[in-house]
Amino acid sequence: MDSILDIEKHTLIDEAKAYCEAQGFEIVFTHEISAINLQVISERTKNLPAMFHANVGMLLDRLKNGCYLLRKDGEIYGHIFAHRHVVDKFSVYERSALWIHEAHRNHNLGLLLMDLLTQNFRKDFLISIAQEPTVHHNNLLLGMKFVTLKDLSPVLISTLEKLGKLRDEVKYKYYVNPYFESKLNQINKILKSKIPNI
Repeated sequence: MDSILDIEKHTLIDEAKAYCEAQGFEIVFTHEISAINLQVISERTKNLPAMFHANVGMLLDRLKNGCYLLRKDGEIYGHIFAHRHVVDKFSVYERSALWIHEAHRNHNLGLLLMDLLTQNFRKDFLISIAQEPTVHHNNLLLGMKFVTLKDLSPVLISTLEKLGKLRDEVKYKYYVNPYFESKLNQINKILKSKIPNI
């Protein structure tokens, strides 16, 4: 039996898909974006306070993991990337650079892109670090598990901190996908063994 969150998710996703169809949008998963569009996306991440700045080189690196684009008539109306962090021998992915054109917000298109990327990395370690309450709720809708910093290995925390991703738990919340949650204790144990005198 579906939970209330499952029902809400399916309803919102169906509405978003219907809106895409009505607007003539297509959603594509790709590893290629033109240099001009990459520059535009980079400037967007720099100018919008809710986004972490990513230069073109960083975006090119993230493109290796693939990204979802919301397109119509050759124009990009939305995007989401996967940012790969390397923690010891583990690859930890983070959804990044989520953006929807302002004329098409409030139609759950961001949730739709988040869902697609989350499903694409369902067999990988996926983490979400965000401040916005809407993103927290969307993470719950997508089946991600809320964790605190004490649930994470100091090695993982240190890696995120070096990348500027560590934030205080008053403003920011951390979510991991079910696969990450199922392996969290095992990962923490392995990473803990890498720390001297522990």
